Amino acid sequence: MAKFLLSSTQFLLVLFSFVALSLFSSPAYAGVTKHYTFDIKLQNVTRLCHTKSMVTVNGQFPGPRIIAREGDRLLIKVVNHVQNNITIHWHGIRQLQSGWADGPGYITQCPIQTGQSYVYNFTIVGQRGTLFWHAHISWLRSTVYGPLIILPKPNVSYPFSKPHKEVPIIFDTFRLKVKPGKTYLLRLINAALNDELFFSIANHSVTIVEADAIYVKPFETDTLLITPGQTTNVLLKAKTNFPAAAFLMTARPYATGQGTFDNSTVAGILEYESPSRHSTVPVKNLPLFKPNLPALNDTSFATSFTNRLKSLASAQYPASVPQKVDKHFFFTVGLGTNPCDQNQTCQGPNGTKFAASVNNVSFVQPTTALLQAHFFGQSNGVFSPSFPLSPADWFNFTGNPPNNTLVGNGTKVVVLPFNTSAELVMQDTSILGVESHPLHLHGFNFFVVGQGFGNYDPKNDPKKFNLVDPIERNTVGVPAGGWVAIRFLADNPGVWFMHCHLEVHTSWGLKMAWLVLDGKLPNQKLPPPPADLPKC
Repeated sequence: MAKFLLSSTQFLLVLFSFVALSLFSSPAYAGVTKHYTFDIKLQNVTRLCHTKSMVTVNGQFPGPRIIAREGDRLLIKVVNHVQNNITIHWHGIRQLQSGWADGPGYITQCPIQTGQSYVYNFTIVGQRGTLFWHAHISWLRSTVYGPLIILPKPNVSYPFSKPHKEVPIIFDTFRLKVKPGKTYLLRLINAALNDELFFSIANHSVTIVEADAIYVKPFETDTLLITPGQTTNVLLKAKTNFPAAAFLMTARPYATGQGTFDNSTVAGILEYESPSRHSTVPVKNLPLFKPNLPALNDTSFATSFTNRLKSLASAQYPASVPQKVDKHFFFTVGLGTNPCDQNQTCQGPNGTKFAASVNNVSFVQPTTALLQAHFFGQSNGVFSPSFPLSPADWFNFTGNPPNNTLVGNGTKVVVLPFNTSAELVMQDTSILGVESHPLHLHGFNFFVVGQGFGNYDPKNDPKKFNLVDPIERNTVGVPAGGWVAIRFLADNPGVWFMHCHLEVHTSWGLKMAWLVLDGKLPNQKLPPPPADLPKC
């Protein structure tokens, strides 16, 4: 079972590992169909000597592990037994021609209401690695989430050395016991609501081999950074000889904003099996080493680590970076304010209400799912296809902020013809303070071709773009007081959410959607919705 530590502000880091497969070539694999049932129900859960009732899947917290292979079809029936509306998002799954299964509430589907059920039906195409699933409505993903492990096709090897063993890891005074000289594959998932995390193991380095279910050029590091919504696979090579010591594994937030944040540290213990089968050395009798994590606001380390991530870009796993761009977009992302609602007390500047926006548009959640409205030609009054392609008002984005911090509000989308190659620059702003924003794009992977600090320079910065082996991801951190440039190919028809993966910013409106039109061929069109698709 997957286990965890839940801190006082409910941030967590979930880690998994899995045994490597045989190292031989594979004949064509047609895939199999795997069935799961998710019963959404209340469950009393005790952690750190505290018991509380929470919404869970099958009474488990975290929820059940889904394991499939590349090419498999998943049929996951979600049955809602609680008073909350529920949807489930399969974070990082491309959902090619299966946009009805993506899961964000009021984007691709209406919520599953009390007593209702819905079968998420999708096939894993061209993906393998570590992803996860979580609730995608309100704040329910704080307790409704779990790992989604995609194994390679049968007898297809990983492009790195074969690990020794599967090891599920728990932070809750968990002891990971390893054998000297063996190599372990750890699958790390940051399912936190609002915390980017540094992670390190005392007196050990790890080798990064995968990010967001994409193989990367391996590199060794003592510490890694993982934002909410990201996953990272690492190889841990145990010391050759019994070290007669134990080692803490710790994680702590990386914080860039001006507000309050959780600065607590979570920890587990790495210990070695004794060389003698007939004797054991109690951990309490061994010296315990602690790692040195970067400072809470160490943007220099965060930048250096991020810049080391490169796609594997091999013949078997190429980096298919769009070399030409059909459409360019420039989005500002950041905070702002809205007028306080009548008879309410708000915590924003001068009595206003905190808000967040993309290109100064704070997203207004519709009451009908956008994908349903589009598919049935009923978008009037639901959403507008007029999302701004660049800011209406330009200013020194990372300098002194403007006096007017009010945002606009609306339900707007960007419309892209099928197979459009898009380049998007996302610029952080200093309005109410610069801050890192982990942006997640549904329905696509994208290539991070460039990033920097200060204001994006459209004349000089593109000259430094990496179009050879940039990291491919589904979630990227927009640097605090900086910008990031991504490219992707709009080859997946449907309506696709893009939002900050800090839940507080998402709740304030830092989100928008892309509408990708059907192509001309049958396999370039979104099929009709399933009969059991929930109604609003």
